[in-house]
Amino acid sequence: MTSTAACPYALDPAGTDIHGEAAALREQGPTQVRLPGDVVVWSLNSHAAIQQVLADRRVTKSARNHWAEFRDGKIPPDWELISWIAMDNMVTSFGSDHRRLRRLVASAFTTRRTEAMRPRISELVTELLDALAQTPPGAVVDLRETFAYPLPARLVADMIGMSEDARAATAKVIDMMVDTTVTPDQAAQVLQGWRGAMTELIEEKRRNPAADITSDLLASRDEDGSRLSELELMDTVFAILGAGSETTINFFDNAISALLSHPDQLAAVQAGEVTWDDVIDETLRVESPLVHLPLRYAAEDIEVEGVTIRQGEALLVNYSAVGRDPALNGETACEFDVRRENKEHLSFGHGPHYCLGAGIARAVATEGLSRLFARFPRMRLATGDEPLQPLPTFIMNGHRELPVILEPGSS
Repeated sequence: MTSTAACPYALDPAGTDIHGEAAALREQGPTQVRLPGDVVVWSLNSHAAIQQVLADRRVTKSARNHWAEFRDGKIPPDWELISWIAMDNMVTSFGSDHRRLRRLVASAFTTRRTEAMRPRISELVTELLDALAQTPPGAVVDLRETFAYPLPARLVADMIGMSEDARAATAKVIDMMVDTTVTPDQAAQVLQGWRGAMTELIEEKRRNPAADITSDLLASRDEDGSRLSELELMDTVFAILGAGSETTINFFDNAISALLSHPDQLAAVQAGEVTWDDVIDETLRVESPLVHLPLRYAAEDIEVEGVTIRQGEALLVNYSAVGRDPALNGETACEFDVRRENKEHLSFGHGPHYCLGAGIARAVATEGLSRLFARFPRMRLATGDEPLQPLPTFIMNGHRELPVILEPGSS
């Protein structure tokens, strides 16, 4: 790849210190960084720059329309992040195509559907908590694997009509997709893997339609002139599965670990002095589950914080840096504080790509967290003095494991 900077900073593919990296880059303003495969893009790490770019309609997510290197064939099909830019769905579309696809998908995330999902959310939470209650007293349990992961993953699979066996198989592909230490060969396998899984799901729904999002999208293909192509349908369903599960998994991981690391704040929540909404927003502010969502592109020359980003250049927005920006939240911006008055964040996005599933995500978060800590009020981390180990990625923010002791006598 050709570099437009003399020596751009190389993002750590293992994501060992995403917050320290973001703070250092924020000090430089908009700056160029090097991704795996020696791909050079602009990195944005301040609240002002990110909010501006997310709302700017001259910035798109369509590589095929607006990324010069992609159009010129300089991005190989086995690039480590190829799955994130090769999709053809609402997330990566532009203009009238984006509006068409967003309108179709929005019908699946109405307030009515959110309310209709509540019994299933409650059922899943009960099932997972009952299983946790069987843990022998004093035993260490990985709460990421046994609660944070299966709750949103199974719920979203239900929403799109995917069987448990198919979900479990596809989960391995999604895990590899967010791992930014994968090799080019693995990246190519990821793209083939999830498209194969979506093809099987769609064919099943053609044969046996049901009350799920995939069936709804299939039924709407010929309505109102909003026909979905086969590729758009496949990639849209996968985007719902990946975005709806992966971010919420890491949200639970971060919220639980933050509360267990701040017992005084957990006590305030349990005493009703602050709400679960406070916990949700403060977690999203200080530990956004999403770090980078590759990529965005300048459809025209734009100026960001005094720097000109040229038409056709790529941008990487750091969502996890927004709430930690001292310009927004002062000197304590990096501290978890559920009593904080300003909990502004952009974890659900901003502008035309604002997350359609935000309502369902909040419903799952409230039900899951409130009942987990009600069932196991004396739960504690089982890490001793050792820090939790981050996931090997600069796309997501979470931990490899979340070991806890539920404590005997919890009710």
